Amino acid sequence: MRLDSVFRLFLKSACPLCQRPTSTEFCLYCQRKLDQQRFANSSQFWHESPHVFTWGSYGGALKRAIAQLKYEHRSDLAVPLGRQVAQAWLTSPIRREIQPIIVPIPLHPERQRQRGYNQAELLAREFCNLTGCRLQAHALQRTQATEALFKLSATDREQTLNGAFELGKAFQRPAQSTPILLFDDIYTSGATVRSAMQTFRRYEIGVRGVIVLAKAMPSKIDKHQCRH
Repeated sequence: MRLDSVFRLFLKSACPLCQRPTSTEFCLYCQRKLDQQRFANSSQFWHESPHVFTWGSYGGALKRAIAQLKYEHRSDLAVPLGRQVAQAWLTSPIRREIQPIIVPIPLHPERQRQRGYNQAELLAREFCNLTGCRLQAHALQRTQATEALFKLSATDREQTLNGAFELGKAFQRPAQSTPILLFDDIYTSGATVRSAMQTFRRYEIGVRGVIVLAKAMPSKIDKHQCRH
């Protein structure tokens, strides 16, 4: 066996989704599974209110990857996942229309201390590294600790998140012509995004929309929306 082959063998780590040996972040099999969740058109929900730009559908391998990122201390996964969102943005027609400031959705300080990081911020940093967009990592702060939102109905989410955010002390007000885009890992009912947008609106600052890694879809989804 050649020496470089020996080095590659020992440098391989376990794929976070299936534990197969791999020299990349995800093994080839799991990357293919992730790609099955990717939307052929990441801007297809940009006409909604609020506007949503999303890499893929929340399910399958993408759901498992996000769970590893958030709950299994795999902060390193923010790099390949954020990179894939950035690559979709760079080929999107929206990118040619706006050069936004990116503001990640914050965690409550206590939740962030427990987790050790804010996954939305890590994803946003990698996104900005590749796209050249300006990042304001602490433009928002979460002032209310809320229970896990997936347990709540859409109405309860709206009520729980009412007034949950405030402008961060480090916020730098952008020029009026510079749009703000929020950034988060998952978009479900949109309650979190609307609450954050209301916070900016109180200070007469507009937010164009949100960029997310994954969007939760209704159970009856047209299969042609995902790239297989």
